[in-house]
Amino acid sequence: MTCSGDEEYSFPVDDCLFADTFSQESVFTLWGEELKIKQVFGGNLGVAAPVWKSALHLCRYMEEQRVELRGQRVIELGAGTGVVGILAARLGATMTLTDLPLAVTQLQANVSLNMPSSGWPSSPPTVLPLSWGEDHMNFPSDWDLVLCSDIIYLPETYPLLLETLTYLCKNGAVVYSSSKMRKEHKTEFFYEECLPSRFNVELVQRDDKRNINIYKASLRTDQ
Repeated sequence: MTCSGDEEYSFPVDDCLFADTFSQESVFTLWGEELKIKQVFGGNLGVAAPVWKSALHLCRYMEEQRVELRGQRVIELGAGTGVVGILAARLGATMTLTDLPLAVTQLQANVSLNMPSSGWPSSPPTVLPLSWGEDHMNFPSDWDLVLCSDIIYLPETYPLLLETLTYLCKNGAVVYSSSKMRKEHKTEFFYEECLPSRFNVELVQRDDKRNINIYKASLRTDQ
């Protein structure tokens, strides 16, 4: 399957709906880079399986705004298939992709699938498990950018995510977070109440048609 990133993915999250595990490989052209992304459905991946629209929106936003990636130390949270972090690595970022342990195998496979023929422009991307609020202290805190796409959907995880972001950004990292604004998941609450309790938060892009917002945030100096 080849696409430019305009398809809508709406695969069910309930793994029991899949009789068997199956995979689908898609090609996305983003920022002049052709990415081959394998998505594994069934098993236990759940929401980590597909490429979500918010991830593609974040990739396009960074291209439109010419967000500097080359030479930057970047970490992605809830990377899923890895499309955002892999793109950043292809564009020269020193990249660390993280997700829950169950998603690491899919992440690593996609990183390997997308190594440029001439090699990675910076160091090869690192793939590591990261459970918010639990083991973030095992990571450095000297990042330039923290990237997130469609990870704001479980209210019980919001305090854990906030703790993790606070730690990762304590030396000045900027967060770019892209989300479908789901009322049933209180996504707006996270960006308007939780995140501003510690961060300066700016809505930098709104797609009314797809109900996707992109936010830019930096840790408040009084934290």
